Amino acid sequence: MDLRTRVIALVVTLLAMNVAAAADLSVAFSKDEAAIIQKYYSQSHGDAGKGQPKNQKSKPLPPGIAKNLERGKPMPPGIARQRLPDDLTRQLPPVRDGYERVVVDDRVLLVEVATQIIRDVLAGAVFH
Repeated sequence: MDLRTRVIALVVTLLAMNVAAAADLSVAFSKDEAAIIQKYYSQSHGDAGKGQPKNQKSKPLPPGIAKNLERGKPMPPGIARQRLPDDLTRQLPPVRDGYERVVVDDRVLLVEVATQIIRDVLAGAVFH
């Protein structure tokens, strides 16, 4: 294989990797999902945890950990996460295969299960 063919093959490979990475970043909460989640938590502070076990109340995160809960970053190891309340889960469309919705602090996160990469964040969505 000559040098020109190698360079072209390398460029094609790098472009394919960038397209795959960009496609992964496109995974996000839909407008409908975001609206349902925000409406659920804003309707009534008292009813927001309905359907969620009482032992799943979250505690505020240390600022250093909280700032790392961003799109594209891995979930910090050992961080406490909670399921969405059952009655909220029933209102939402099924989550994409390979992803999960979790509550951490006052955020609802969309996390890729295999890599634990945060794909989207609804900050300030959850009221305590």
